[in-house]
Amino acid sequence: MNTARTSRFRVAVVEDHRLQRVRTEELLNSSGLELVFSGETAPEFLAWSRSVPRNERPHLLVLDLMVERQPNVDVELVCKLLEAGLRIVVLSALASPSLVQSMIKAGVSAIVGKRDSEEAILAAVHAALRGEEWMSPELATIIAGDSNRPKLSIQEERALLLYASGLTLQQVGDAMNISKETAKQYLDRTRKKYSASGITLKTQLDFGKVAWRERLIEP
Repeated sequence: MNTARTSRFRVAVVEDHRLQRVRTEELLNSSGLELVFSGETAPEFLAWSRSVPRNERPHLLVLDLMVERQPNVDVELVCKLLEAGLRIVVLSALASPSLVQSMIKAGVSAIVGKRDSEEAILAAVHAALRGEEWMSPELATIIAGDSNRPKLSIQEERALLLYASGLTLQQVGDAMNISKETAKQYLDRTRKKYSASGITLKTQLDFGKVAWRERLIEP
């Protein structure tokens, strides 16, 4: 779908449910963004993006992870899109928390649930376009599957996942495109939040145990 409108940011939508897709299109258009593509599947989006000049491709993709009667969106595909400079906002029904966790680890800019408000969807999109990370505290809790779990920001979630997976602080920083010191700050904040809930995280092994217990990573 192409529009005649011009704006600073170009966006695309991949969503297989027509009503959800149409309403998302309306939200994006009403907020002053230029909708350059709207379709049902990620392969359809890829084929389109390869057929247009680079200056007509979107800055941001609003992506539904699960498509009926077809395979879920592949994490490797998302990683390639991110490496190409595309910002991604995941719009998910959270039918597969593990898939959403994989997307967080891959580096998507924001996660928003289909039960979240329309204001939350726009907040996620605009945060991503500003180069920020976004996730509602409620969504983070649902993903973790524990209502008593500390509420982490999307960057803190990502730092936890990467560090618990065995990466060094420098590797965590490189994966998140931030400095080693900033990565350490996110992990320190995570430590404090878990400490407030009675869980002590001193070593990398402690992070690994917590992430495994919460089913964020495989043991």
